[in-house]
Amino acid sequence: MGATGAAREAGGVPPGTVMTPEFARLLARDIYVWGWPIVNAFHRRASFAAAPEPGLVDGVLPAAPIGHVAMLTGYVDPSQRWVAHPNQDVVYGFGYGAVDDDPVVIQVPDFGDRYWVCALYDARSEEFSRLGLQYGTGPGNYLVVGPRWDGEVPDGITEVLRSPTELVAMGPRVFLDDTPEDLEAVQPLLNQMVIHPLSAHTGSPRTVDWRKVPHFPGGDTSAGERQWVDPETFFDELPGILDRVPPLPGEESRYAMMRALLAAADSEPDVAAAAREAAVETEAAVIAPLFHFRTNGTRLDGGWNTPLNVARWGFDYLTRTATAKSNMYVNQPEETRYFFLEYDSQDRRLDGDKRYTITFPPGQVPPVDGFWSLTLYNPEHFFAPNELGRYSLGTKSGSMTYAADGSLTLHIQHEPPAEGQQANWLPAPRGAFELTLRAYWPKSGIADGSWTPPPVHQV
Repeated sequence: MGATGAAREAGGVPPGTVMTPEFARLLARDIYVWGWPIVNAFHRRASFAAAPEPGLVDGVLPAAPIGHVAMLTGYVDPSQRWVAHPNQDVVYGFGYGAVDDDPVVIQVPDFGDRYWVCALYDARSEEFSRLGLQYGTGPGNYLVVGPRWDGEVPDGITEVLRSPTELVAMGPRVFLDDTPEDLEAVQPLLNQMVIHPLSAHTGSPRTVDWRKVPHFPGGDTSAGERQWVDPETFFDELPGILDRVPPLPGEESRYAMMRALLAAADSEPDVAAAAREAAVETEAAVIAPLFHFRTNGTRLDGGWNTPLNVARWGFDYLTRTATAKSNMYVNQPEETRYFFLEYDSQDRRLDGDKRYTITFPPGQVPPVDGFWSLTLYNPEHFFAPNELGRYSLGTKSGSMTYAADGSLTLHIQHEPPAEGQQANWLPAPRGAFELTLRAYWPKSGIADGSWTPPPVHQV
């Protein structure tokens, strides 16, 4: 079939069709929203590729060469700016693979009954794995291969997982409570959580003392997350992206239209200029507002928002892009449900100069089989420094106190609360802030919507 026939088969524009700058601008805006999370992912992977070995950038951010993962040994440091909206309930690890070229082996230790999950994401930030306590995953070696890989699986591999794309982002998460005893107890398990390329696999168990890995300079001191997508170069990068990320079934015509725009831009400077201008305009007018959690997901009573299809986007390009902009690399719905809040029960912006409470009635703390937490962020979706170094409360917080009737009230404010309430105090900064409630391994009440977070009231 010739090029013209192929374009028609895909439902696209035949090659050579005249494309006006006005039409190019219209098409480019849609393409920019579609491709923003994917270009984002490739840039993040490129930033990791510079690491000479698994270690920590500036002593706080895990980074590793392609095919490896670096693990933290405690909660994520408040100063990191690589990814917005982290939590302080788990020990994170992170890394990237290029699994068509060289698959990766995930060595999973015996975590016992400690909650853990190893999320694997394709280039669309779609999670394709089911590895963790809730899936009954046992210790062993798990091989992650790409869509075009056709090599030999070595002995000793427990299971083979095939990624939809050659780019794989790998994010282990291991629960940690806030006691020094648990911090020490988790270290031997973390040291056995090792991910490495198949080309370096020997079949022998590996351990890494993650407390002794090297530190690399990074120099990122920005207030918010670094910019991962440049609208000025987006359409220059897009051809290579399309070659490496095959279309989903049903996206063939979309790919044909994108290639038609790129072909026209190659031969028509005014079309190329129109596409670039549209990208810049869309970044400001469409992408930037998606950073705010009120634009992400479904609105609930009390001002909470929740996305229902995290990490399982399909053709929901809106939520995929909103999440990549605001809090990339989330868990799929049966692993974690996220509830976001920027305004109180009277629709007033949360402000640390005010005092707030959230009360869970008796027996109505978030229903989970894993754990839950309420985390406070500044408007850039990072932790707001405070003297306690406390950024969340929840299952990890063994010192929280319940009322005589079994209810739980948390106090959210800048100044210390009254005597006897300090254990339930979530310190807020001066000025605006926001809250996220996470429910790991949610029970059916969260999944079917019969349980939602209570409102946050200004005192």
